[in-house]
Amino acid sequence: MNLESSVSVPSVQELAFQRPEKVPPRYVRDEDGDDVIGPYPSDPSLRVPLIDMAKLVNADTHQLELQKLLLACRDWGVFQTHTLYQELIQQKLVNHGVSNTSIKNMENQVRRFFELPLQEKKRSAQRSGSLEGYGQAFVTSEDQKLDWNDMIFLKCLPIQNRKLDLWPQNPPEFRETLERYSEDIREVTIAIMKFITMSLELQDTQISESFREGLYDIRMNCYPPCPEPERVLGIVPHADNSGITLLLDCADFSGLQFLKDQKWVNVEPIEGAIVVNIGQIIEVVSNGIYKAPEHRAVVNKWKERFSIVTFCYPSPDMNIGPADQLIGEGKVAVYKKFTNAEYFSKFFNRKLDQSFLDMLKYDQ
Repeated sequence: MNLESSVSVPSVQELAFQRPEKVPPRYVRDEDGDDVIGPYPSDPSLRVPLIDMAKLVNADTHQLELQKLLLACRDWGVFQTHTLYQELIQQKLVNHGVSNTSIKNMENQVRRFFELPLQEKKRSAQRSGSLEGYGQAFVTSEDQKLDWNDMIFLKCLPIQNRKLDLWPQNPPEFRETLERYSEDIREVTIAIMKFITMSLELQDTQISESFREGLYDIRMNCYPPCPEPERVLGIVPHADNSGITLLLDCADFSGLQFLKDQKWVNVEPIEGAIVVNIGQIIEVVSNGIYKAPEHRAVVNKWKERFSIVTFCYPSPDMNIGPADQLIGEGKVAVYKKFTNAEYFSKFFNRKLDQSFLDMLKYDQ
């Protein structure tokens, strides 16, 4: 089995409803030599960078904020932005941003979906041979350790990629809300990518514009309360294979963590903010200047947490390799160049514990 499909597993939410005193063995991560919970400590003194989009679009503050963006992408691979929407609209940088209404509606629809009875949610269950739908991702064997989460994963853009038989019809406004949200997030992604390529001093707008015809896949996560949160993970440490990833945290407590200098850093939710992290495609395009960071999700003993994650990819017509301006004249290419199809074939046809980026590098 390759990674484009997933074995059906029980609902974690239904398990949590039973209020068990102990975590079932298949979710326990601190036994049998499984070290994904450690050995890295968490560091409450570190804070994920905050990028002010209003300053990026303002000529007087643009250059200083662009330098902050460069450092965030280079040293962290992740940043939060909290003045994204209205400022972009006012500056007419994009046709429209993600309004607070769109965000609140999306959060509400996700909550309402996960509040449905299990049988209703199963109407959108994953089909054989696909990751799309309600279930869990990347479960390739019956004895594999499981994450403490349920998800629904849907391909949203371009429109022809949608499998509407998997799009919930209940709650009634779910489809319309997701359609609008995905279109909004595409415009924001194009704007962010313009600044990311600008920070790399790339004059060619082809990279940022490729996201206009790109792919947008949205994963909606539910992390139920857990009786032994220190023994499980909501999602194991990983880096995203996307161009960039935009995450909307629907909680008032931290659950997302990024690895920085061998320490896990909590991302404290900011109302209306989006967390933006570099994906492996942009790490390759930047020739390793920008890093796709390792991150994970932890869970809470008492509270349920939801998140809405958009994986943003460039056009399938774009080859994936270091930008021409970043190699040559003494700058050695770290990564090989691949067609889009080759890149994804390598990603999905590998062992789950195999380093994907190492597969893309020239032998050093």
